[in-house]
Amino acid sequence: MTRLTNWLVQTALPPLVLFALVLLAWQGIVTWFEIKPFLLPGPLGVAATIRDSAGRLTQALLFTGAAALCGFGLSLLVGTLVAFAFSQSRILRTSGYPYAIFLQTVPVVAVAPLIVLWLGYGFQSVVVVAFILSLFPIITNATAGLLTIDPDLVDLFRLNNASRWQVLWKLRFPNAVPAICVGAKTSSGLAVVGAIVGEFFAGYGTKQFGLGYLIRAATDGFQSDALFAAVLMSTLLGIAIFGVVTLTGAAILARWYDGPVEHRR
Repeated sequence: MTRLTNWLVQTALPPLVLFALVLLAWQGIVTWFEIKPFLLPGPLGVAATIRDSAGRLTQALLFTGAAALCGFGLSLLVGTLVAFAFSQSRILRTSGYPYAIFLQTVPVVAVAPLIVLWLGYGFQSVVVVAFILSLFPIITNATAGLLTIDPDLVDLFRLNNASRWQVLWKLRFPNAVPAICVGAKTSSGLAVVGAIVGEFFAGYGTKQFGLGYLIRAATDGFQSDALFAAVLMSTLLGIAIFGVVTLTGAAILARWYDGPVEHRR
């Protein structure tokens, strides 16, 4: 059995089988109890809605995906730079860390109207919401990775008169790469959530819209089948982005280290 076949059987097959069983149970409950479609549509009804609205859902998926990726990319860049700064100064770290926690704990529904007021409706406001929601995991994980250094290695660099920049770039940053990859995986999922929530408040309008806009429109119109279709597409988008980030991180770590990643963690 090849490695790919082994991975498919052990990793991909169990959740797919479980998903098929859930769909069968869902359809059976809807048919057996004759539940009205506006209360709970069956999987076949949701599939029919996806088929009939494929173009509209695809357009929304692309807009939401673009906003989530932009927000995630910004959070990865800004979060890593902030972690660099935190690792260089205890005063800066103790002064700035509470504000990083503020970004994680502040209710997005309270901030989103202000973002719309400052930036207006549209793509840019959705990206900012996704950025705010996905920034904190990058900062915390990258900072922890930069600070968790073997003291003997730090002494070795000092004995060789290494500059602060050399210690940061050649010692702290390589040590922080696994932690940054872990933070990126968490942040990628939050970026999708942030993009969808941002579209609730700063949607693109009737010509350009994302999945959040469709979810809100379906909720307001009591269109349960359209709501389930939009939620399903949102879930698939989150899984796709998380999968790409996970595979990218695994590829980076495989090139970064000689041995298997699991043996290094």
